[in-house]
Amino acid sequence: MARKRFSDEDILKLLRQIEVDLSSGANIETACRSVGISTATFYNWRRRYGGMGRSQLSELKDLEKEIKVFEEEDKII
Repeated sequence: MARKRFSDEDILKLLRQIEVDLSSGANIETACRSVGISTATFYNWRRRYGGMGRSQLSELKDLEKEIKVFEEEDKII
């Protein structure tokens, strides 16, 4: 199967869609299959992005960028 890369925003949308499917009575396997991901991917994404909104996602991205800059500066010193 071809590997896809999803943006963080796409991941949040897919997680919300799966939650809607689950609340309407679908099981995990069916809900994941309907959006085209494996259950393992769902659990990994839920662990990382679960309960996160768009504003929190942008904060996470900003923090990751800052960490990367600090690590680069640390290598120089």
